[in-house]
Formats: sequence, C-alpha cells, structure tokens
Amino acid sequence: MSTTPRATPSGTPQRLYIGGDWVEPAGGHYEVINPADESVVGLAPEAGRAQVAEATRAAAEAFGAWSRTTPEARAAILDRAADIMQREYEPWAALAQAETGAPTGIARGMQVGVGVSRFRRYARGALEPVEKALPPQVTEAGPMGRAAILGALEVRRPVGVVTCVTSYNNPWANPAGKVAPALAMGNTVVVKPAPQDPLSVFKMAEALHEAGVPAGVVNVVSGTSVEVGEAAVDSPDVDMVSFTGSTAVGQRIAEVCGRTMKRQLMELGGKGAAIVLDDADLDSAVMGIGTTFSFYSGQICTAPTRVIAHRSVYARLVEKLTGYLAFMKVGDPAERGTVVGPVISAAHRDRVESYVELGRKEGARIVHGGERPVVGAGRGFYVAPTLLVDCTNDMRVVREEIFGPVVVVVPFDGGEDEAVALANDSDFGLLSYVWSGDSARAFRVAGRLRTGGVGINTIGRNMEAPFGGFKQSGVGRDVGSYALHAYSEVQSIVWPG
Repeated sequence: MSTTPRATPSGTPQRLYIGGDWVEPAGGHYEVINPADESVVGLAPEAGRAQVAEATRAAAEAFGAWSRTTPEARAAILDRAADIMQREYEPWAALAQAETGAPTGIARGMQVGVGVSRFRRYARGALEPVEKALPPQVTEAGPMGRAAILGALEVRRPVGVVTCVTSYNNPWANPAGKVAPALAMGNTVVVKPAPQDPLSVFKMAEALHEAGVPAGVVNVVSGTSVEVGEAAVDSPDVDMVSFTGSTAVGQRIAEVCGRTMKRQLMELGGKGAAIVLDDADLDSAVMGIGTTFSFYSGQICTAPTRVIAHRSVYARLVEKLTGYLAFMKVGDPAERGTVVGPVISAAHRDRVESYVELGRKEGARIVHGGERPVVGAGRGFYVAPTLLVDCTNDMRVVREEIFGPVVVVVPFDGGEDEAVALANDSDFGLLSYVWSGDSARAFRVAGRLRTGGVGINTIGRNMEAPFGGFKQSGVGRDVGSYALHAYSEVQSIVWPG
C-alpha cells in the first residue's frame, strides 16, 4: 500500500514564468511522465526562442534595481520563500516523487527538504560580508607621481544575469543550489529546468513570486527543444551560465560562453573511484558503495561507481556487496520498503542496460543484476541494481559514466601507488573515496587523487566544503560560501591614504 499520495495531473497546464507574469507558452505543452508507472504527471510548457529572449531581457532590466537592494531585503525574500516551501511540503514532495520516481524518503528529505534548507542557508549568506580590506601599500615617487600610501579594498559584486540550467536527478536541491546563492548575491536569474521534471521548478518560482521577488528577478522557461536551452545560454543579456549535467553538453555550453567570455560554473560528469585498501573496514565500504544502487537509482554524479579493491580483500568485498544487494527492494517508489525506484525515462533505462551488456561483452562478470525487473503491472523504467566484477581499467564500463545503479569492481595487487594510478586514470575527477583503517594512510592517498573532493571512510559531505571537479568533471566551486563567491565578480578599489 502506498504511504505517500501520488500527485495527479493538474487541471491547468503549467505556464512559463517571465517578468513576474505567468505566460502561455508559444510551443504549447508536453506531457511529464511518471517514471514509476508511465502515467501523466502534468503538462509542462514548451517555450519559444522569442520567449526565452523575453525572459533574459526581463532579467537584464531587473538587475540594476535588484543588485542595489539591501542584503537584508534579499535575505527576507529568500526566507519567506523557504517558509512557503515548508508550508507546501507535502504536495510538493508528492509532485517531486511523481516527476522523478524517487523513493519516499528521498523525495521528502532530499528534494523539497534540501530546497528549503538551501534557501535558508543563502538567506543567511546574503548577510555575509562582501568587502575585505587589504594592507596599505607604500609607493615611492617616480614616473607615476609622488610618493603615496595607497589603501585598497576587495569587493565582491554580482555578476549580472545568470542562466541556470538544472539537472533532472533532483529538481529541488539542484535549482535551489543555484538560484538561492545567485539571488543572495544580487544577481537575476533565468532558469532552464530539465525537460523530464520541470514542474517542481515552477513550484519554486511560485514560492519566490508569493514571497515578493520583484518582477524579472526570477524567470523560468522550459521545453524539450534544444533551442530553448541554446537561447538561454547564448543570449547577449546573459553574463554567466551555471550548468549541471553531462560533460558533453557542458563542453558545448563552454564553447558558446567562450565567444563572449560569459562566466561559467560547471558541475559535470563523474566516475567516482572508491579505493578499498587492504586494511579497510569492509562493512563500512559496502555501506558507502551500496548507496550507488539506492540513491536516485545511481543517477548521481558523486556516486562511488568505480571500486578499486586490493586483491587481499577483493573476494570478501564482492561477497559482501552481493549480499547487500539481496536486500534491496526494487519497486514502486511510493510503496513502503522500496529502496530502488526507476530511472528517469525509457531512453535512459535502455542506455543503462546497454552498458551492462557492453560490460558482459568486454569480459566483466555479472554477479548480481543484468536482467530487467518487472514491477507491478510491468510499467515503469526500472533497472536492476547490477554489480560487475573482474573489471579492468580499459573497459568502457569502467571509464564512462553510466549514471545508473551499476557498480564496477577493479582488483589491484600492489600498494598505494597502483591504487592511485588506477583511480587517476580517468577523464573525470569529481569525488573519490578511500577506505582504510589507518587515517594517516587514507589522508596520504587522498592527497594524491586528482578529484575535487575525497571522502575518507564515508560518503558523507560537509555542506560548507567547496564542491566541484577536476578535469572533465567541471569548472568552479560552489556550496556554502563558495557558491556566493561563484556568483560574484571581484572588484578592487584603491585610494590615496
């Protein structure tokens, strides 16, 4: 029996949010599909290119006044928006679950709940100091003038209009992590949500609208057409693009941004290495690695999907991971006890399954999963949690991001040098992990990994620590105060003392 009510299709198709008004889309509407049972969640708007241009123009016109508002005024609006999200928590969590197929605990705690907490965090962030005094500098008399003592100030200023292109795996936490710090710093935004689950992002816009955000400060345009995102990125009104998604799309966006030197914040793909050393607590490692199967059905770039295990613990680790998988219930995300829900779409299910078959052909051994699970009436986009072992670093399943509930295990025989070399032999560098019973050893290994973050004996994250990737996993850092820095430019002011 379901423990959370399903969101039902709304009688009113969703409209775009442009310049403070709810606007009928030029391209009509398209169906948003529940990945759990393939029912229609609602009708999302298909923006036209001209409407995207209208949204970026509205953001540009609103920037001057919004950037001059007091930090206290911006903080108050973000706090009120968080209050409204909390008030609407139940129906909006149900909508998020219906759009994404996330199990109930994740839909409630990690989607709307994280959205609320991020708006609260950046309401406080709006009040953080933006000025930093620098030591005075004494200059001798010379061609530039008389001797002087020059004071200086470093000041963070808003960038301007920010296009936020968000990911489908969390339509609350990801947009909130962009919109809230951008607004806190005095920027205006145009949000282009993922086409698979945009309805939740419009609820965020509803909260901001009711909270009193001025017209044009926040705009949301959605659509399945590539030209919607392209128009939001290449607009001459846009000063910065913040994108979360695949490396391939990020590369194309970066090329467009480079033409006019738009600022960028890119959080791209990952293939997290989980190094399990010979002295590791295997139960702890299994609990951490196992989150790949359960957390968003592996649709998360920070997942420890690439296990690099010392030969002395390899067999026991594989045995424990296999046993762990036996207790993972795949099913309707709204039902009690479900651990693994569907992936976002039929196309993505087919992609994940093709990787599993590729792994088999490459010589990997499938010890769990590999067959499509049947849930309920046989509808929905389900993928069995899959464990591929006896892998080598040259296999595509080891090198490429699968973005599903699939873990590959690579054994190694040598010491730390070999483990580090295997981990670093990747185009990606977002988050990696080290399990060892010796903390000093774990820290030593972590320091050699070419990734933006390393978890030592944990998959937990400190939400004030900088987040971002090395190599093809991204550009820039956000989270905590680093997000405020990401959505700002640094200006120097100098004067004679």
